[in-house]
Amino acid sequence: MGEPSKDKTRLVFIFICCFFSSLFGGTVSTLMSVYLPVAVRELLTGGQSAGLDNIGAYISSVFIYGWMAGGIVWGVLGDRIGRKRSFIYSTLFYGVFTMVTGFANSWVGVMICRFLTGFGVGGVLVTTTILVSEAFRDRRRAVMLGILSISVPLGIFSAGMINYFIASWRYGFSVGILPVLVALFSFRLIRLPDPLSAGPAGNDPLTTNLDSSGQGLFGSSIRKNLVAGSVIFGSALIGLWATFSWLPSWIQGLLVHSDGQKERGLAMMLMGGGGLLGGFASGWIVNGFGIRRTMITCFAACFVLSFTLFRLTTVLSYSVYGQIAVLAFFFGVSQGALSVFIPQLFPQRVSASATGFCFNIGRLFTATIVFFIGSLVDLLGGYGHAVFTFSFVFLIGLVATWQFGRENYSITPQKA
Repeated sequence: MGEPSKDKTRLVFIFICCFFSSLFGGTVSTLMSVYLPVAVRELLTGGQSAGLDNIGAYISSVFIYGWMAGGIVWGVLGDRIGRKRSFIYSTLFYGVFTMVTGFANSWVGVMICRFLTGFGVGGVLVTTTILVSEAFRDRRRAVMLGILSISVPLGIFSAGMINYFIASWRYGFSVGILPVLVALFSFRLIRLPDPLSAGPAGNDPLTTNLDSSGQGLFGSSIRKNLVAGSVIFGSALIGLWATFSWLPSWIQGLLVHSDGQKERGLAMMLMGGGGLLGGFASGWIVNGFGIRRTMITCFAACFVLSFTLFRLTTVLSYSVYGQIAVLAFFFGVSQGALSVFIPQLFPQRVSASATGFCFNIGRLFTATIVFFIGSLVDLLGGYGHAVFTFSFVFLIGLVATWQFGRENYSITPQKA
């Protein structure tokens, strides 16, 4: 009777550590966004203030570049030095550099710190997914990964609360002490059966792509899944980023006799709330309908809702808010489903490396766009046109999921 109880305790500790590391990762990811106008204005002097918008864009984009690099590098390290150590070190890494950001005395220093913070956060979002994916088996896996997926939106909400209660951006970045504490506690709380795996996934029927070919990350037996996973996850990532980034500005453009503060706030709350609900429910939805059917539905729904919102809407109304909430719900479901889907595509010996690659290669495109966001909106004819143009990536994701699912049985979840 003692062994099952110990195993349950081990799983609980793994999940708690992963959840809070991911939550604080969401917090520090958004923290600079909420403090950005104040922080950059303080760091600039004299005539430099004219470049505030550009410098803000640089700081935001280097964070995404760091996120991308960290997701790939820490994924590789997860296969080399073990899941536990790569998780703990990446958590410690972003916590330390979050605190260091508060001591920066120039915007260049902030940029460097934000790159290094993003490097750690990118690793955490990969290593937590791998740890939970390998620790939990069968139908529990989808449910736990779905719950894990709501940690980042909760972190984003927490960043808003920090900004509300702490006026000084330098004091706000002291929140980095929390992921440092998570990392230190994880040394004692996380117990894995062996240096590589977080659980007995080797005998799990859901892990259908285990092989012993010994090929590397870009070997012929893995390359096809790597490309498909990157396209599918990248499609969801780019579409989500475009909507999330430009929605407040699009809302503002619909208003004539209002400063838009309440309307923008309500829209973002609905985005956050819908995403939380979708992520939480995603595990049960995947178990009920299957991964392939779930993702195809999400991609189709996101494209249709993007069309009705950003192409057909000319006046802000209650129905617009309802559509935003539904769109966010499908975003949340897709993120939970993809957390289940991507790691299952690869042999366990390279699953962390491959998952990190799939999760982050799309960020190269995303970060580059941030540099040119102002001119891009002008080129595409306004925020509504810009968001809808980017929504065509949902069709790319739909087609890739449809075609890949027909050829690869690993996309279909096994019964418990």
